[in-house]
Amino acid sequence: MLNQEVFATAKQLIPGGVNSPVRSFASVGGIPFFTAKAKDCYLYDIEDKKYIDYVCSWGANIAGHAQEYVTKRLSAAISNGLSFGTPTFLEVEFARQICALMPSIEKVRLVNSGTEAVMSAIRLVRGSTNRDYIVKFNGCYHGHCDSMLVSAGSGVITFGSSNSAGVPNQFVANTLVVDYNDVKGLTQVFEKYGDNIAGVIFEPYAGNMNLVSPTAEFIQCLNTLPKHYGALLICDEVMTGFRVALGGAQSVLAINPDITILGKVVGGGMPLAAFGGRAAVMDYLAPLGSVYQAGTLSGNPIAVTSGLANLELIQQPNFYAQLSTLAKRLTDGISAVAKVNQIELCTNYVGGMFGIHFQAELPNNLSQVSLANVELFKRFFHGMLDKGIFFAPSMFEAGFICIKHSEAVVDKTIECAHQVFASW
Repeated sequence: MLNQEVFATAKQLIPGGVNSPVRSFASVGGIPFFTAKAKDCYLYDIEDKKYIDYVCSWGANIAGHAQEYVTKRLSAAISNGLSFGTPTFLEVEFARQICALMPSIEKVRLVNSGTEAVMSAIRLVRGSTNRDYIVKFNGCYHGHCDSMLVSAGSGVITFGSSNSAGVPNQFVANTLVVDYNDVKGLTQVFEKYGDNIAGVIFEPYAGNMNLVSPTAEFIQCLNTLPKHYGALLICDEVMTGFRVALGGAQSVLAINPDITILGKVVGGGMPLAAFGGRAAVMDYLAPLGSVYQAGTLSGNPIAVTSGLANLELIQQPNFYAQLSTLAKRLTDGISAVAKVNQIELCTNYVGGMFGIHFQAELPNNLSQVSLANVELFKRFFHGMLDKGIFFAPSMFEAGFICIKHSEAVVDKTIECAHQVFASW
């Protein structure tokens, strides 16, 4: 089979030929490859081409693909049944470990996806405060639930407008949008609407507009301003949770959120996510409280088994130190070869996440990210793909290191980047 042939068939059967839009290569051109198998830091497509993988299932596979310890645990769990519709001890043990690793989480509820976790957390925050408004930041992605598919208007203080067909503006009428890292804008929003704001949701490191880091002033404002007005802070760590540090980005940045969203790494490649926080807030959830949330497959034993195995692996000594060392080696190396070839480019990283920006200075918000040279990114993406190296097929996505990447693999990547840049 050829990738081109399968994609042609896929487009006849699946909208756009893919089950998640970014997989389509629409923003970079060309056709996607279809993965047949994966191992460690490599993907193998249906044409048996091998790729060094810096997408890692969009950050989920921090321990590498087909990790032997995880797959053995899963095989044993599958033999006991896939889903029961009853509580299991595995759920309790998983919750215990999450609460132990993230002190801001006193109680946790398991769900199946980051989108579901965000949707449920927003309902919980509104229900527990009896307020309607939610503040989010332009460029931060919180899944495809209706109230989060919002873009900013023309002013600093703005109600969001829907940026997806099928989402009536009434559904986003209670969502306020501010630029990421905009302390002044956030302050003005609270001054105007503070008594009606239920919560603020944010990515501690924004990973869906490439990788954008928060300023110290922004974090300080998030820690203090919502609390002053009686609003709750929702820290969306779907991408950063257990990816940038064992305690998540909140442990790196000294954030103490009321609610934390977890996904990706927490499931070790299986569909598993969670939201948790202070017990006083979480106890508003049914069956204790009046905020309803449920899920037939939530906390199913197969996904939880994968999550538990993954949590064991990431607690090995020097796990995160090794990830950070590899990410630094990669980003420093690509920056260096870009400079040699007179390519305008800058890079950043945190833990096992990294960003490659085709612009002179690191961006602070979506507007600045959008100034990067998208045509150079497209050429870089396809040049590296031709050499068997897979980066995210979008200028607006962060990259990821897994523990199975080695110095030799990283050095090969840097050398390939040098060859690509030199050919321009």
